[in-house]
Amino acid sequence: MNDATPRPAHLGLRVAAAIYDFFPLLALWMATGAVALLATRGKLDPHAWWYFPTLVLVTASYYLLSWRYGGQTIGMRAWRLRVVDRNGTSPGWTAALLRFVVAQVSLAALCLGFVWCLFERERRSWHDLASGTRVLQLPKR
Repeated sequence: MNDATPRPAHLGLRVAAAIYDFFPLLALWMATGAVALLATRGKLDPHAWWYFPTLVLVTASYYLLSWRYGGQTIGMRAWRLRVVDRNGTSPGWTAALLRFVVAQVSLAALCLGFVWCLFERERRSWHDLASGTRVLQLPKR
């Protein structure tokens, strides 16, 4: 494989992108909290039933929109990673949603779904396998 060919991304780059993505997510969560405080006139009960699902929806929206339109989150752009489907294009809505849901299962299983890419031939994680996607490291320009 030459240097101009995308190759499967290794776990270290995926983790680096995830750490990088924490910061835009944190900003989105803070904005969501600010809107929630405005909506409740500053009396947001931290145990409000709707607040956590709203944060999950904001988080899912960040990933789904990023993967669907361009195949990259902000962190993935920084490390030249891209999510592609079997055709080499950005995943569709169903694949992106399945990818997000299975990634949450992977996290809940002590990150075993992510570590799986260390042993899988094409470096695919559980959410890649379930959604028919893969993460590629793009060549340097």
